[in-house]
Amino acid sequence: MSEHFHTIPSTPGHHPLQGLSCQLLGFEKLVLLPGHVHEGRCVAERETLLVVLSGTATVQVGEQRFERVGGRANVFAGKPHSVYLPRGARYQLEAGTRFEAALVSTPSNLDVPAYEIRPDAVRTGSWGALNYTRHFREILTLPDGQPAASLIVGETLTPSGNWSTYPPHKHEREEGGEVFHEEIYYFRVASPEGFGLARHFSPERGFDTTHTVRDDSLLSIPYGYHTYAAAPGAQSYYLWALAGNGRRQGVALLPELAWTQKLVGMA
Repeated sequence: MSEHFHTIPSTPGHHPLQGLSCQLLGFEKLVLLPGHVHEGRCVAERETLLVVLSGTATVQVGEQRFERVGGRANVFAGKPHSVYLPRGARYQLEAGTRFEAALVSTPSNLDVPAYEIRPDAVRTGSWGALNYTRHFREILTLPDGQPAASLIVGETLTPSGNWSTYPPHKHEREEGGEVFHEEIYYFRVASPEGFGLARHFSPERGFDTTHTVRDDSLLSIPYGYHTYAAAPGAQSYYLWALAGNGRRQGVALLPELAWTQKLVGMA
């Protein structure tokens, strides 16, 4: 397995990802059966966003209690419901149904109370056009007004046969409009036989790798260009999280393909 590409367990339990090539971002997956309880604590200098993938749970953070967090049957069935966990926070989750969540974390010097981001606060829309149309859900991004030190989080749905993150782009240095951010893509695929292809490459670093994406896989992107294509037959999803130099995003497009952005109006 590549240092940048991982398979995430789908079995019940707490699954922190080891060996992530990103230095700032952390990723954990949590799967609870109905009535099961998970207790955890955020690292003292790291903020975490808990994004419910499916099911419902009660989330207790210190004295704060958030009832029936979640509710969608799966990541394709509706907008996400999330809870921001501040650095050092102790928390407890009690599953009301079979419950799946992703927890992404980054360094933080911010002290704020925990808060929830309800589905009706998630901004949605589409990027691209033609066969590189994809649909986004922005969970924790500027300028939503939610406090965070460095986390940027959202979701993308890629229709069957379409490209996503196209033209390929990178965000690894402060230059022109480019801003340094690491990124992770956590993928789900709508059918068991479905798959996608993620290309991750860097001419400067001398690698060009294409990964076969299946349900519950993750691409870690500390640097380099990246793009994704969903094979025909199944819609695919990825949770994206970034951390780096502030929360304003800026990318550099692959120069030889940047012209494709001008063929049609793109967001």
